[in-house]
Amino acid sequence: MAKAKNSLFYLGIIGGFSAIMYWIVLLGAKLESGRDIVVHTSQQGQWADFKEALVHNLEHPLAILLAQIVTIILVAKLFGWICTKIGQPTVIGEMIAGIVLGPSLIGMYFPEFSAILFPSQSLGNLQFLSQLGLILFMFIVGMELDLKVLRNKTHEAVVISHASIIIPFALGMGLAYFIYNAYAPDGVQFLSFALFMGIAMSITAFPVLARIVQERGISKTKLGTVAITCAAADDITAWCILAAVIAIVKAGSVVSSFYTILMALAYVLLMIKIVRPFLIRIGNIYNSRENLSKPVVAIIFLTLILSAYATEIIGIHALFGAFMAGAIMPENVKFRNLFIDKVEDVALVLLLPLFFVFTGLRTQIGLLNDPEIWKLTGIIILIAVAGKFIGSALAAKFMGQNWKDSLSIGALMNTRGLMELVVLNIGYDLGVLTPEVFSMMVLMALVTTFMTGPALDFINWAFKSKKEEASPEVKAISKYKILLSFGKPESGRTLLKLANGFTQKLNGNATFTAMHLSSADDLHHYDMDAYESESFKPVIEESIHLNRKITTLFKASTDFDSDITSVANKGDYDLLLIGLGQSIYEGSFLGKLLGFTTRIINPEKLLNTVTGKENFFDSSPFDERTKQIITKSLIPVGVFINKDFSKAQRVFVPVFDVKDSFLVAYAQKLIHNSGAQVVVLDAAGQIRNNAAIKEKIRAIEQTVPNHISLQNQGAIEKDFLEQQDLMLISLESWKKMVESKSLWLSDIPSTLIISDKTNLYLEG
Repeated sequence: MAKAKNSLFYLGIIGGFSAIMYWIVLLGAKLESGRDIVVHTSQQGQWADFKEALVHNLEHPLAILLAQIVTIILVAKLFGWICTKIGQPTVIGEMIAGIVLGPSLIGMYFPEFSAILFPSQSLGNLQFLSQLGLILFMFIVGMELDLKVLRNKTHEAVVISHASIIIPFALGMGLAYFIYNAYAPDGVQFLSFALFMGIAMSITAFPVLARIVQERGISKTKLGTVAITCAAADDITAWCILAAVIAIVKAGSVVSSFYTILMALAYVLLMIKIVRPFLIRIGNIYNSRENLSKPVVAIIFLTLILSAYATEIIGIHALFGAFMAGAIMPENVKFRNLFIDKVEDVALVLLLPLFFVFTGLRTQIGLLNDPEIWKLTGIIILIAVAGKFIGSALAAKFMGQNWKDSLSIGALMNTRGLMELVVLNIGYDLGVLTPEVFSMMVLMALVTTFMTGPALDFINWAFKSKKEEASPEVKAISKYKILLSFGKPESGRTLLKLANGFTQKLNGNATFTAMHLSSADDLHHYDMDAYESESFKPVIEESIHLNRKITTLFKASTDFDSDITSVANKGDYDLLLIGLGQSIYEGSFLGKLLGFTTRIINPEKLLNTVTGKENFFDSSPFDERTKQIITKSLIPVGVFINKDFSKAQRVFVPVFDVKDSFLVAYAQKLIHNSGAQVVVLDAAGQIRNNAAIKEKIRAIEQTVPNHISLQNQGAIEKDFLEQQDLMLISLESWKKMVESKSLWLSDIPSTLIISDKTNLYLEG
């Protein structure tokens, strides 16, 4: 009745006022008489008019910019994903994406498409947006600097980082001497050209280095700490030198740049002595989302913008001001994380890829059309690697590091990445670098960043010790090893309770490893310890409560399913327990069509679909990540659906197929270790005709009477299911239940879906 009443009211008010508006239009038309109204009519027809208007809209600057952004983000993410699959940082893929979309590939082979998507008149808008992205990015880089670590390791870090700057800087200036006549732009002084070649050779990409250290799990080691500290010191020093270089280039000489440098020093003092204490007071008061008001957010962003504006006016580039604003932010981790979270997604996902493509549009590989130019490119790469890699390694060795760590530091410091592109673009904008030199230096940035991962792998292989080779012996510590991989901290506690149910009485013959992976995109190196402690707190509390020892494993990851299965397979575990993930489009047509997961379109699913490895309309009951883990794992995988699980006292095991017989072994472990009462349901009448399964159940009955029973009826009452603590079911049977939309699904208790890989009988 209420719905009908509301519908009538809706129709009445919409219809009534529509009629009034129509009446007003009719009355208004009478007012047009005598006003010489011109009605435009087209001789081409309405369809032609529509097409003309559509083309006009497509050529509108805003439409072009939006099309550029969509294309850039998709291509950058695709190449970034490919790079993560081959063990490279995503920034490499984004850099390559920029070159691919530029004149070096798309512009060369598809010039018409390139002219439509990137017309010359639109590049100004793209440049300003990319500069805004860089300003936000440099603000993040400044905030991610851990000044406490710098203060604690100042001497060692300063020696290594400054050696890694001065040596390649000198080599770069030496190279400038030999190529100045042939490759320097007309009207550019040698000093300006040499200084930019020097700074371009000596830069290190602090964000990329920190990401590599995180992903390789060495952030807590001495090597990781020293490398991050050196890169941070390198970053601060290099940006100060770059500010001075820009001042000198703009002024024309060192003497005439003196006033600019003095103003820059006054600016730095103002930021450190006046602005920073004020921001620290704000950080101490507003350090949580609850009390972080919009005026406070406005103050922080105004500080960033005014700082960038001041350095741009002074003449040392807005990026230095953004970097400085980030560096003086309060060291309160919560406060910094709040603002990084606010800025990072927009800066890194939306705006920064625009910078990569804008750089790619400037990079013209086609200009390197002479063997001599390619020879010079090779020399540039060789000098860059020799100066940064060898210089850093020798300095680290002199400071007391062993050869393995020294070479590893050299390899990490040789990473140039995005920061190199920033320097090169500044040089290009100032007219110091020609398109040829710019393209050669971009290639150098790509090569030196790409080689970091393989160089570290080679160093680890070359210095592999006998102790490291003997590590597989650790695998034989226990008879039964369980790996728990969890996302939310509380789910780790629940998985530990479940694992304990299978092993409670095994004492020293069972071990647990709790693993938590965090997205490398969302994790900042300076608060990893606090984040790790918070993530494992519930698990550790539960292990103390259960009086069970547990090993924790924390890792920053860009490929969760591959990292989880890699640890499980290499660790010789007997069982991998994971929670069931959920796709935001799970079960919908869109989800099946595009292969969405909780984060983004899964390129791997699309690739498998295209190559025929996966059904296009696959109705899997799992999200993509869970499916990949089950597929790649070489050991049994237990996917847990939690419905307020606390203990496994009453357990239900439905058997739909003879292959489900392995579940009896898991039920036996629960009986032996937790005293569980198990009901085995012969759901499809398979057990009554199989002597082997019946014998297994009979053997358990003889060992522990009244703990296991066989039920032959096919129908299960709702009351029975609600009394159970846990259901054990095979992966294949679970798929059948989901596909058939079984009535059990709405009433099942907490469920462990087991994918059996071994078909081995597990002893209790």
